[in-house]
Amino acid sequence: MKKTVLCIIAALGLMSSVPGAAQQSIWGGPQSVSPQINEDNTVTFRIFAPDADTVQVTGDCIPLMEVPLPDGKMAHVRTAGMQRDSAGVWTYTVPEPLPSELYSYNLIVDGVKVTDPSNVYMIRDVNSVFSIFVIGGGQGDLYAVNDVPHGTVSRMWYPSPSLGMQRRLTVYLPAGYEDSSRRYPVLYLLHGMGGDEEAWISLGRTAQIMDNLIARGKAEPMIVVMPNGNAYQEAAPGEAADGMKQPGTDRSRSMEGSYETSFPDIVDFVDSHFRTETKKSGRAIAGLSMGGFHSLHISCYYPDAFDYVGLFSAAIRHREGLDSPVYRDVEAQIARQFSKAPVLYYIAIGDEDFLYKDNCGFREFLDSKGYPYEYHESGEGHIWKNWRIYLSDFVTKLFK
Repeated sequence: MKKTVLCIIAALGLMSSVPGAAQQSIWGGPQSVSPQINEDNTVTFRIFAPDADTVQVTGDCIPLMEVPLPDGKMAHVRTAGMQRDSAGVWTYTVPEPLPSELYSYNLIVDGVKVTDPSNVYMIRDVNSVFSIFVIGGGQGDLYAVNDVPHGTVSRMWYPSPSLGMQRRLTVYLPAGYEDSSRRYPVLYLLHGMGGDEEAWISLGRTAQIMDNLIARGKAEPMIVVMPNGNAYQEAAPGEAADGMKQPGTDRSRSMEGSYETSFPDIVDFVDSHFRTETKKSGRAIAGLSMGGFHSLHISCYYPDAFDYVGLFSAAIRHREGLDSPVYRDVEAQIARQFSKAPVLYYIAIGDEDFLYKDNCGFREFLDSKGYPYEYHESGEGHIWKNWRIYLSDFVTKLFK
């Protein structure tokens, strides 16, 4: 027995010392508490890096600072230096309490951007990975998992005859769907350039937002369908037969009409596989940036399909020279759409967004024609913080 115990101890010592040994992660763990959310909602970041010369933290939780550029101009950045103690732990605490929100950040160790090794909670945005945390007590509570009934999230494959491939989408079913016989309205929620069917469910916190708003009685129970908007792509990087390709912003077959003309494949699949309300009054479509572009054009190209339209920081103008029926005489398509009186046409954008002027021009067009819409303007720019807020507001107005 004594010999057996000694063998076990020896084996454990060997496993902990050999890189890549099986089950090694059981004995690994964070060397610092980071991020630490303090009682006053300031946040402290730490990393053990005794051999590093410089360490910084960067992200939307860091105060905006001005730094000089080589040409004499000033740049605005959200990066702060961390201070090292005698034990080799680098620390930084934000100077002011943070409002309730979901925040993302990275550490920069000797010029190399990394995720926080003490924080296992991360998200991918196109080809960048960020560490995240949530400050509660307000808007951030919508993005947290709370003690409420929870919906079901599934990744599914559907046939797209129009594109000649099987494609992947993400579906949120509200709590109680499986135990009921009722039919549910559907929101089709579209991502932006470089995104995929994972974007809204991870970066957008769609499941948490829907669970919490439905539980509060502020949103109707609904199905949310989050398709992949890149018509050249079967699925998100790493989830298709082409392997673990590097994510990017390939524009081929993304904004040239293929996705819009193939969209009925998605609707047909959803209506045939779920208990949906199949009338216009039971369908909404919304999206951010490129997804707003798609929502604009899908909704006017199929004017009998959607009673609710949401354009979040939407791209408005299509590329010149495209030969697609989707972009021919768009003004006439929009006229047909509004002649059928959509219940809600919702436009939201930040006043620092690079698409702000295009949205102003589109609103001027709608105003000139007397087409009704609801407009929301926020601060800041083309960021997920805004899109989560727009979604949280938009869904409370649907299917009433």
